Order: sequence, then C-alpha cells, then structure tokens
Amino acid sequence: MLTPLTLTVTDPVQLTAELVDIPSVSGDEACIADAVEAALAACPHLQVTRNADAVVARTNVGRPTRVIIAGHLDTVPIADNVPSRWGSLNGEDALFGRGSVDMKAGVAVALHLACSLSAPRHDVTWIFYDHEEVADALNGLGRLSREAPDLLEGDFAILGEPTSAHIEGGCNGTLRVIATFPGVAAHSARAWRGDNAIHKMAPVIDAIAAFGNPTVVVDGLAYRESLSVVGVSGGGAANVIPDTARMTVNYRFAPSTSGEDALAFVRSFFEGSGAVVEVDDLSPGARPGMDAPIAREFAAIAKARGNVQVNAKEGWTDVARFGALGIPAINYGPGNPLAAHTIDEAVAVAEIRRCVEVLGAWLAPEPA
Repeated sequence: MLTPLTLTVTDPVQLTAELVDIPSVSGDEACIADAVEAALAACPHLQVTRNADAVVARTNVGRPTRVIIAGHLDTVPIADNVPSRWGSLNGEDALFGRGSVDMKAGVAVALHLACSLSAPRHDVTWIFYDHEEVADALNGLGRLSREAPDLLEGDFAILGEPTSAHIEGGCNGTLRVIATFPGVAAHSARAWRGDNAIHKMAPVIDAIAAFGNPTVVVDGLAYRESLSVVGVSGGGAANVIPDTARMTVNYRFAPSTSGEDALAFVRSFFEGSGAVVEVDDLSPGARPGMDAPIAREFAAIAKARGNVQVNAKEGWTDVARFGALGIPAINYGPGNPLAAHTIDEAVAVAEIRRCVEVLGAWLAPEPA
C-alpha cells in the first residue's frame, strides 16, 4: 500500500493547491481519500470512519447541537488543467486548476478547520465523499445515508459547494423525462398515408417553450424555475415518414413542489399527444433551511464579516439529501459556481480565506 500524501492542513490556500494537484476524477478518488483520511487520523480530537472512498470525522465534545459540514472529493474529467497554477482573476490572486472551484477549495476550508478546531462551539461531523459528479446511484453521500445513517445525524448541514462565499439556501428540484411519440411509417411521397411522429412533438414543444422562467418564493427566497426540451431524436431514411420520435424534457422546480406534483405537471404537457412518458431522473429539491435558529446564527456571523447575500440555490445539490433526512441545509463555499467545470476554472484566494474566517468564527468555542 502506498504511503498517503502529506497535506499542509495549516494553510487552507496551499492545501487547496495540493488537493487540486491530486487527480480525483469520479471513480479515481482513492488517492485523495487516503490523503484526507491520514490528515484527519492525525488529529486526536476526531473519530475517523472510512466508507469506500468517503471519509467521515466527528468531534464528540458533548455539545447540545451537531452540525454537518460536507464536501465532495471528485471532479469532472481533467482538461489539461492539472497541476494547479497561480494567477490573477479579476485583478485578485487566484488558483487555477480542475476542481479548484468545484469543490476542492471548499474541501480545503473544511479540512483545515476540522484539523484546527479541537473543541468547536457545536459538535461537528466533517464529511468528505466520493462520486458526486456522476450517476446518483454512485453518490458517496447517498451511500453513507444507506449504509451508515447514524453518521448523517445532525441539526444543520453546510455543503461547501461554490457560492462565491455567499449563502445559498436549499436547492431546486430536478426532473428529467423521456417521451416517446408513436407514428405510422409511410413513403414521404405519400405522406398522407402515414402519421408523422416528429410532427406530433410540435405543439408540446410550443407549450413548453411558452412556460418561461417563473419565480417562486419559498420561505423568503426566490427560486427561478425552468422547463426545457433538452433533446429530440427520430426519423431514419430521408424518404420515410418517421413512425417514432423521442423527446427529453428537464424541469427545474422550486423546493415547495413535491416530486410527484412536478411529474404530474410535466405529464400534463403531453396529454392528448399519444406520447408515452417515462421518468429518467427525479430528485426533489430542499427548502432553504434559513428559518432554523442555527442557520440564522450562521448567517448573522457571515453578514457581520462582509457583504454576504442570502440567495436561493437554483441548481440541484446534495443539500437535498440532507433535506430528505429532515436536516436544514445550505450551500456555502469559495469559488464562482459559473466557473465550475470550465477549462479555466479558478478560485480567488480571498474567498478561501473569507470562508475560513466565517466558518471559523461560527464554530469557535464561546469564551469561558
């Protein structure tokens, strides 16, 4: 067995660079998980558990509340952007490299604090997990919820997804369906003898396009919805009326809507079309979580240390997994989410330090 890499946990900025320099595309997280586990295992105040390539570290100080701080170790495929490099981003010092934004900077913040805070104000469960960027069935946080649910017990959760060091509450849900339209084949010279499956899509596409992007306010935060045709296929020979066609539709819905209601709504667009609608993916959202006293406490500390905004998370994130467990959860981490997965992915050094300051102040032990 190879000796795990030694990480510089005392410096969250250098630590971010070291984590970026460890390739960890989904399915290849063993090396980075080994390094994270070794760093955590060196801390006597932490109880460390390994589950495949997920690493969980817990304090047990006996506080009345327990918070979960989580981040994923994997990245999307590397695009000639590892190892990391230093540079300038909008005039600020920045670290460039795959995963710098999504989300090794957030992981570095958490790992630095996990190792340095031996007696935090709240007991903390630190979770570093695998397989976030791929199929839901492989997700390491989901696996933990099935195999070791006791490790996910808590009163509040923070996911270190990139938010430009602002707070983003909850998340939208996402639904993807595939609709198959039936038709009757015929020679295109005698099109009236057939039934064009592709043409049947037209009124459905028009109705979906007219949906727009309505805003739904949930617990004081505004979530924008979207309903989109994201794929169509059908037809074969250029002189044959197509007898089948397929359409893929994605619905991003506010967390006040259940998965069942979201599906019923999308199905309504296909009524009378003859299409058979099948669910390809359905993940309900999570309510903001900002009404919990502990969440308001965190927000107050964050706002006291800078111009921190509280917004809705319009994409889907793993905060929904905590929401499903009844745990209020927010997204908070360094990095502009619009830079995630890009070739020039980069995180501002100042945002890494700001997140360390805010989370550190929130978790610091109260004065005796």
